[in-house]
Amino acid sequence: MQVVRDGVRLECHDSGGDGPAIVLLHGLAGHAGEFADLQRALPAGLRCVAVDQRAHVPGEPVPADLSRAAYARDVAFVIEQLGPGKAVLVGQSLGGHTAMLAAAARPDLVRGLVMIEAGPEADGPELPAEIGGWLDSWPVPFSSRAQAAEFFGGGPVGAGWAAGLVERDGGLWPRFARDAMVDSIATLVGAPAWTEWDSLTVPVLVVRGERGIMTDAEVARMTERPDTGLVTVLDAGHDVHLDQPVATAAAISAYLDSRVPAA
Repeated sequence: MQVVRDGVRLECHDSGGDGPAIVLLHGLAGHAGEFADLQRALPAGLRCVAVDQRAHVPGEPVPADLSRAAYARDVAFVIEQLGPGKAVLVGQSLGGHTAMLAAAARPDLVRGLVMIEAGPEADGPELPAEIGGWLDSWPVPFSSRAQAAEFFGGGPVGAGWAAGLVERDGGLWPRFARDAMVDSIATLVGAPAWTEWDSLTVPVLVVRGERGIMTDAEVARMTERPDTGLVTVLDAGHDVHLDQPVATAAAISAYLDSRVPAA
């Protein structure tokens, strides 16, 4: 399903069905397809909607607005297009930050929030340059998905990243514009979102990878908030949903069963 807001097209991969809606949001430079294994491990009957977010849809012009607020407004718009009822937001990394902002801004549309390796803390001013340097290191075009998967570290994480590449001109290329990724992350620098975090009215699950990048200090502050649970997934890095999709799905399922009000 395609959703267009203010001229920006989003791709929503909707499993369909009449069950409660779960909206899945990828991180920076990611794609909706990286949630495929996680979705298969979630309980049957859920309506899972994985979104290719602004600036991540192949062939689309780079949106003029790459602010955090624009990403969050997109999420609210997607939920409104799904029909009546609230959704649970599940976001990884920058997608988790987007989900948090959307839940804070539109509590009328959200009944639960799962943040995978994501939090309110802002990164330092060096981050955009680091992201740009990392993207510049990609040996594009990749000649095959196997080559790309090896470059991205192999295993399920490498395969997940490689799956997001698009075929063009005899090779495999990123689905996004390099500068759009740098500009998207730059809007986070120096702007911690603790005010939005403290304003949340829904139960939250924080999912942390055993080898992830969240700091102990950030996690400790997040879990001071009432109605916030924490699960640390063993043998998982920052891409917890790719490293351990079954364990991540089990944590989300338990959260839905025990702490999220009925739709």
